[in-house]
Amino acid sequence: MSSSRVILMLHGPTAPFWRELGRGFEAAGHRVIKVHFALGEFLYWGRLGGIHYRGRLRNWPDFLRRLIRREGITDILYYADRFAYHVAARQVAEEAGLPAYAVENGYLRPDWITLERGGMGAYSHMPVDPARYRALAAECPPPDLVVRYPVGFWTEILHEVTYSWFNFFWRALYPGWQSGKHYNSILEVLVGIPHLLRQKALARAAEATIEAHLASGRPYFVLPLQLQGDYQIRDNSPFTHMGEMIEMVFASFARHAPAGADLVVKQHPHDNNAEDFAGLVARAARRHGLAGRVSFIDGGDLGRLLASARGCVMINSTVGLFSLRKTCPTKILGMAIYDMPGLTHQGTLDSFWQNPEPVDAALVEAFIRVLAATIQVKGSFYHPEGRRQAVETVIGRILDRKVNEPGGFVDPPPRIEAARRLGVPVDRDPVA
Repeated sequence: MSSSRVILMLHGPTAPFWRELGRGFEAAGHRVIKVHFALGEFLYWGRLGGIHYRGRLRNWPDFLRRLIRREGITDILYYADRFAYHVAARQVAEEAGLPAYAVENGYLRPDWITLERGGMGAYSHMPVDPARYRALAAECPPPDLVVRYPVGFWTEILHEVTYSWFNFFWRALYPGWQSGKHYNSILEVLVGIPHLLRQKALARAAEATIEAHLASGRPYFVLPLQLQGDYQIRDNSPFTHMGEMIEMVFASFARHAPAGADLVVKQHPHDNNAEDFAGLVARAARRHGLAGRVSFIDGGDLGRLLASARGCVMINSTVGLFSLRKTCPTKILGMAIYDMPGLTHQGTLDSFWQNPEPVDAALVEAFIRVLAATIQVKGSFYHPEGRRQAVETVIGRILDRKVNEPGGFVDPPPRIEAARRLGVPVDRDPVA
């Protein structure tokens, strides 16, 4: 491995992973500096020390520039690429000629973590040319797609609630903190309780609806919803609210879908019902004359649904990769790393309903193989053995400068201009 480095770790996931990663860098002989933006981060770090940033977001870039110069920072690492503090950190890192690494939930989840250099989504440096993926795949080993580190739904929820509530109730300790969350943390938990209590009943109803669609023989398309609070909606799509996307899809479906086709809208499995998407979907269906052709489900087997679907349309969810692996024709409305010829429908949404472009299964396999070797890490934020494996891999790739390698780094980011044409807010000032 390389000579001693100074690793700056910013906001991390709500799990023990970040502190174990920091200790792993230190055990390898490198210095680690942690910046705490809120009490939850300090508690999850699990030890004294670090730098507590209590200033305003607008002052963060200058603070970071001074910190880099004073401490001789060589690498910057953070979780959640589009978090405003991290957007600014990536920009400051570029100015200073330093690598910035984004950590996120994996594209190939479960059991995978994303580790990408220089940005994700519209800012990803991964290639956009299908031929390059076909060529690179020959250099990459087949990925281990067996689920080895299962984590229960409640594990993630309890960690997230603990972290958010500490930040909320002890906000006075970090007066400048801006969480970037779409909803109030306390309200989000409270409104979600009734929904959790109804999950089994909702799942049974969803399975019955899926069964009815399969038995009917009528063609259908699938529209999986994303979380309204997801940064992928706000920062990697032309939409500000899921309702805008639903309106656009329903209008197009009403005008251009085959007369005998249906549309199945599936709620995100982690949605807490802070917004009444079932009601929103029902009203939009009536408005566009689609009553009787649109179903809304909250639960159910997505794989079974996709296996017989005529196509799947979404903004940019990781469900897209799952859909492609099922060889289900897929249309993307935002920015997604897998949106390219041979994988997704490249024509308009209107054309998708009548003539969805087929999925090239060989290209899917090549794409996943390259993804796993370059910017995916096998492991888990929560599972102990998964954390151990992921920590070891992340440290090795960063210290050996192998993130995005082999061949998975194109500069400048090749998706920026496409994002601008789509209306994605790529030029927005993160600290304004």
